[in-house]
Amino acid sequence: MKRWIAGMWAALCVALMGSAAAADARLGAGDVVKITVYGNPDLTTETRVSEAGRITFPLIGEVAVGNLQTAEAEKKIAGQLESGGFVRKPQVNILVTVLQSQQVSVLGQVNRPGRYPVDGKRSVMDLLALAGGVSADGGDAIDLIRKGADGKTVREVVDVVQMARTGDLNRDLELSSNDIIYVERAPRFYIYGEVQRPGVFRLEHNMTVVQALSVGGGLTPRGTERGVRIKRRGADGKLQTIEAKHDDLLQADDVVYIKESLF
Repeated sequence: MKRWIAGMWAALCVALMGSAAAADARLGAGDVVKITVYGNPDLTTETRVSEAGRITFPLIGEVAVGNLQTAEAEKKIAGQLESGGFVRKPQVNILVTVLQSQQVSVLGQVNRPGRYPVDGKRSVMDLLALAGGVSADGGDAIDLIRKGADGKTVREVVDVVQMARTGDLNRDLELSSNDIIYVERAPRFYIYGEVQRPGVFRLEHNMTVVQALSVGGGLTPRGTERGVRIKRRGADGKLQTIEAKHDDLLQADDVVYIKESLF
């Protein structure tokens, strides 16, 4: 019984926090709101905010509520009811039942890509958690694509792994409606020739040629560490062949070739 009460209390707290967060959000197109007026049950209305940011309410007709917080919309409806002589000192309450307008897209290499509501203050890490976290193929950094104050689209890079390692949450940026979080595929490299496990592998930070050999399972009995070659596409798009040393750092999409020993 105690566990049941504790569970119900926890669920109630979550619901109350969600309602409070939704109350802080600004209304927009697609949001569904339930409006009640104390002592006037016939005025109870559930409606969707139009693309123009308007709702239709009994007695007063269309009301522009787009970009208003619920408290502001309540005050506006109450003022129109009173100024029109319909209700004296009305107490209006608005409950957001579907928060459609305030959403962020989480795309790319996450476990549950999709659109998620920004019900109150949400950060990059919050939305990644809602999307099930970065998938096994995801990179360390994410792209945050949003509109700046001048209306132009800007792109910010947030290294979530570095942020988690250092505990520095200054880059855990707060999100706004219509922001896009995109998690790119982790950089990869290719290794073939005389290695035990030729194939494509994740490129770790500051990975060297000798570490790449280890990831490839080491040399075959016929392989040699001498004369390792890297095929790399240059800035001009042309493919280059580089004679590599053991401590050389790999770059994304490098192709490492291990030659066969002549002896």
